[in-house]
Amino acid sequence: MKENPLSFQLKLKPEDFLPATEEEKQSQVIMRESVGFWQDGFRRLRKNKVAMVSLVVIILVMIFSFIVPSFYPYTYKEQIKGANNLAPMEYSQEEQARIDAGESVFPHVFGTDKMGRDYAIRVMMGSRISLLVGLIATAIILVIGSAYGSIAAFFGGTVDLVMMRIVDIIYTIPDILLIVLLSFTLKVPLTTLGESVPGFHWVNVVGENLISIFIVFALLYWVGMARMVRSQVLMLKESEYVTAARALGVGNGRIIKKHLLTNCIGTLIVTTTLQIPSSIFTESFLSFLGLGVAVPLPSLGSLASDAINGMQTYPYLLFIPALLISLIILSFNLFGDGLRDAFDPKLKN
Repeated sequence: MKENPLSFQLKLKPEDFLPATEEEKQSQVIMRESVGFWQDGFRRLRKNKVAMVSLVVIILVMIFSFIVPSFYPYTYKEQIKGANNLAPMEYSQEEQARIDAGESVFPHVFGTDKMGRDYAIRVMMGSRISLLVGLIATAIILVIGSAYGSIAAFFGGTVDLVMMRIVDIIYTIPDILLIVLLSFTLKVPLTTLGESVPGFHWVNVVGENLISIFIVFALLYWVGMARMVRSQVLMLKESEYVTAARALGVGNGRIIKKHLLTNCIGTLIVTTTLQIPSSIFTESFLSFLGLGVAVPLPSLGSLASDAINGMQTYPYLLFIPALLISLIILSFNLFGDGLRDAFDPKLKN
């Protein structure tokens, strides 16, 4: 029977009903394996070459700051006789005489400062102090800011209004002025505490200026974190799982901790990572102004400040800590950008 060319019937053949081969079955599999939030985020982070290079730089700086000083032959406060203002890889006359006598002398890789102290170990200790200040200050900001912002957003209404107006007031307080006032106010009590109370000798080593910086971080610098957490919690608190937790009688504190802040963890990690370079820069800036660590303990900012007067004669004393500060801040910023690109759901495409 001749087929009608205008017919819409399917033209089926016997071979169309044969079982599919293994290759044809595999070609129909278009779903990829299921991955979780963290697996997907780290997978995308590893593909970001800039972020991974920044992470490697951060690890190298950590090794340079925390591990190398343990076996370095000089200490940050050791003054070497006759070794004032040596250029990198240069020896003093006494050290050169010891070398000529067959003795082994470790070189001054970055030279020495005006007091004959090895500059490489001082840069290592300075970067350690700057990193510790940045990490501890960021932890303080994270704890206070996340708790304050989540409470304000969760309860809302009058509580939110009052708490956020307090944040607006804190924004107007000049931080530098407060650090100066606290330094003068706490100088005598902290000195007495470090000298008279056992176990508080570290107070005199760190100095009242650095303690004042931590206090100011705890008083002022958490407001940005609080606003960020508040905006996230406002979006999450009306979710179904929060309503279900309330219906089951879960307390407000547990809801904030287990349900709201847990679901903000990706944003908190990214924001915290970007806060670290800001804290390091603030500490370096204050140390450059003389409001940082107590001598002889160095930080990168105080090293740059000490070298500014001899910039024309000994420029390397200024360039080395300045370049290290720039490298640390740039690496943390690029790594934070990589974390944001990897863990922000809005940027997945």
